[in-house]
Amino acid sequence: MRVMVIVKATNNSETGQLPSPELLGAMGKYNEELVKAGVMLAGEGLKPSSFGKRIEFRGAKRSVVDGPFSETKELVAGFWIWQVKSMEEALEWAKRCPEPMPGEESVLELRPVFEAEDFAPIDPTGEHRQREAALREQTKAR
Repeated sequence: MRVMVIVKATNNSETGQLPSPELLGAMGKYNEELVKAGVMLAGEGLKPSSFGKRIEFRGAKRSVVDGPFSETKELVAGFWIWQVKSMEEALEWAKRCPEPMPGEESVLELRPVFEAEDFAPIDPTGEHRQREAALREQTKAR
């Protein structure tokens, strides 16, 4: 199963404060462990929401909202995509993570990623899942 691990933002991450060299090194070592174990598929830190934009949908209408966004505890500062056997395995890896936001409350949120087979009840012929699989292959090839 794939799991998205979301690193929640803090006041410091939203002001653009970069991690200390020690934290950068510790996270680098942790990422190396994840890669060696075949767990990490992707992972990145995100710039503060002041660099971001949101698009709000209301029927056919689209509205663009510029960052920064309030409610820091609801924002994302970074993420990983992991390939694991179970949510329990993902939790074990997450518990080993260096504290992502030293000096502030650090929160990791783990969310399973939908897999093609999850959509079988609404795609009985498999047509949409086959199309999605072809798109994923095209993406990998690039």
